[in-house]
Parts: sequence; structure tokens; C-alpha cells
Amino acid sequence: MKERELKKNNGLDAGLRALHDIFTVTGPQMLDIAEKFYEAMLAGLAGQKGPLKMLPSFLSVPTGKECGVFLSVDFGGTNVRVSLIELRGNGRITVIKKISTPLKEPGRYDYTSSAATGRELFGFLAEQIAGLVRPGENIPLGHTFSFPTEMRSLNQAVLIGWTKEFKTGMTEGRDITLLLREALQRQGLHGIRPVAVINDTVGTLLAAAYGDPHADIGSICGTGHNTCYLEPRPPHHNGPVIINIESGNFDMLPLNDFDRQLDRHSEKPGEQVLEKMVSGRYLGELMRLAVLDLVQKGCLFQKNSGNITGFPFKNNSLGAEHMSLMLGDGSDGLTGTAAWLKEHAGMRDPLPVELSALKTIASLLTTRAARLAAATYAGVLRRLDPFLKLPHTIAVDGSLYEKTPGFASHLRLALDEILRERAGQVTVKPAKDGSGMGAAIAAAIAAASEEML
Repeated sequence: MKERELKKNNGLDAGLRALHDIFTVTGPQMLDIAEKFYEAMLAGLAGQKGPLKMLPSFLSVPTGKECGVFLSVDFGGTNVRVSLIELRGNGRITVIKKISTPLKEPGRYDYTSSAATGRELFGFLAEQIAGLVRPGENIPLGHTFSFPTEMRSLNQAVLIGWTKEFKTGMTEGRDITLLLREALQRQGLHGIRPVAVINDTVGTLLAAAYGDPHADIGSICGTGHNTCYLEPRPPHHNGPVIINIESGNFDMLPLNDFDRQLDRHSEKPGEQVLEKMVSGRYLGELMRLAVLDLVQKGCLFQKNSGNITGFPFKNNSLGAEHMSLMLGDGSDGLTGTAAWLKEHAGMRDPLPVELSALKTIASLLTTRAARLAAATYAGVLRRLDPFLKLPHTIAVDGSLYEKTPGFASHLRLALDEILRERAGQVTVKPAKDGSGMGAAIAAAIAAASEEML
């Protein structure tokens, strides 16, 4: 028995070493990614075809003096958040009311599916807004819409295509603000005026810049992944403009067989390549594929394999939240991880080395995601300030950054490794609920522009 376990452990050790090698992003690789990302940014700004769309937001950063009460709609995942927000100047923000509602409930409705229409989806959003305001109120509204759009003005955004798990019909190619305005009219909310539509990365940057004059990069590291920045010399615009990079689509990256397998079976093969390597939407499935490979090689869970009903044999049975559980499990014997395996996979007695292996694999994937994201930030910083003569703040929002143990620290370490002696010029800080706050700030900027006309 001991001999068999020793062989299994030796096989597991070799399997983990192989995974370490293929999921490790080296320092030179990060520098190479940063350079390629920078070049792709330049190509996108010049209007050339490439992985980075470089979409203008028609907004610069706020002055910090914007004041008033505004509505915010934050729509980027399977929950929509609607808030009534007061801006008080000098970076002070008060949330007066807030509701969060899922866009799908099994057996009741699913506004993310192809069976639903854009009219139905935005009608649902208008119903949520109606729950926060009194009849007859006149309030400007900012809308964070976290999907690739073609921005034609601050208040006109056409959906290019859904990402994540969204498939809502009769929406792609449509003007998002028009869909929302029509829904508000049908709801009788004639005084609620959608005045700005932005991406969640833009919202994150706006929220940070409201109180930090050095904030010039905003990023989402959550269910999805994207980055924006304040472009100092935008083509066809007078003065600095926030550019939504749509960085999740970047594809000049060191892929491995697990990445390729995930991509082949994804909703849109060949698209959102970086997002599939760094975002919460996909990290769990990547880990499942890596674990399944070890199981099939006889390195993991052999004595339990006949009883396993879920993870790792069932597609999408592991999420980023489960990886966070494993990474944060500091108990003796990793009892939290063992309990999860028993509940979700029918594994009664996993070996301690097997539990440790799961934590190791989760750490490998989380570290790689952080280092890939950091490399793209370095590419943006090169565009902003090649010699890092000035201070810069990168504002990051999202569950991966906020809740996944190790992600934020590995991101910081990776930036330090890339930027070396100039790393002190760059601050990375959380911007919790930044996309929602940013929508209110965008509405304030837009409303002030209306008054000047």
C-alpha cells in the first residue's frame, strides 16, 4: 500500500512540476508581452486592424468638484446594480439607495439567454430604476455597460457583440442608450434622463480620479477583464480622452494546451484570449482541465474516481470562488477544501497530498493571471510615460482582485519586477464598486456639459 502511494506521489510531483513549467510567466515573457501590448495599442489608435479596439469614451477625468444627485446603472455581469448617488465634491461620494438584482433566476426568467430580447432586458432594467425614484423626479442617469461597444458620442454606444455568457437577442448592433430610454418611457419615468454610457473600466477610472489626480489607468479583474487609460494625445479629439482598450481581446500571448482546449470549447473561439487566461469567468474551468489531466494520468483521486459525480469530470464544475476557497484554506489538513470535494464531487477521503495539489494548481493559475495583467499595465504605462517621470495610479475593481487570495500581491510583485527601480512611481489600489460610482460621475460631467450648451 505504501509503495503504491509513493508511486502516486512521485507521479503527482512530476505532474505538478509540469504544470508549474507551462503556467509560469517569466520576467522576460512579461517584458515581451508589455512591448507587444504597447505596439498593439499604437496600431489600434492609428485605426489599424488588430486585437485592441482602443474605443474612445468621449470623457476625460473629472475635476473632483462635480456635485449633485445622480442615478447609476451598473450592468456588467449577471447582476444589475442600480444606485442613487450624491456627489459632494473633493472625492466625497454618498450612496443614498442601492439595489442589486440577478438577470436570471432558474425557472422564472433569464434575460441573458438568446430567448430573451433587448426590449425585455432593458424593460427589466427600467423596472429596477423605478424602485429607487419617486414619480416625476428629474434625475440625470449614467449607465455603465460592460461589453464591447462602438462609442459614437458620450451618450450613444452601439453594442458590438456580447461577451461572457450573454446571448440576449435583438441587441447586438443596437444603440444601448436608445434601448434604455425607450424602456424608461414605457415605465413612465419621463424625468429620468440617460446622459452618459460608459464601460466599467472607464467607470473605475472616473471613480478613482474623482479623489486622486494621479489616477490614469482603470482596470477590471473580476468575472471579465479589461483596462482603460487616459490617452494624452488621442487622434480626432481635442485634449485627453479616456480610451477603453478592450484588452481582454489581446492575443499575443504564450498559450498552452489547456488554454487552447478551453478556447476551442468556448462561446467564441479565438476571441477574448487574454480574458480567458486571467478572468474569473474562465479560471475555474482552466483549473478543472489541469486537474482532469492529472486524474487521467493516474496522479490524482484514483481511489475515489469511481464515485466522482461532479468536479473534475463535469464541465464548468469549478468556479473562481471555489479556487478562492482553496487558496484561503489555512486549516490543518485543508478541511475546507476536503468538505467542498465531498459535497460537489462525492470524494470522501482525498489524500492530504491531493488537497495540497489542488491548492498548488489554484495558486499557479492565479499567479499567472496576475502576471499577465501586470504585463499589459506595463504596456499602457509605456504609452503614458515611457521613463516613468511622473506618479501614476492604477485603479482596479472586480472580485478576482478583491477576493482571490494572492492575486493582488502577485500583481504588485509582477509590476515591481517589470518596472524595477521606477516601480515606486506606480500605485495600484482597489476601487470597490468603482464602475457604479463612475457612472454617476459620468452623468455629472455630461449634465454639466448640457448646461453649458
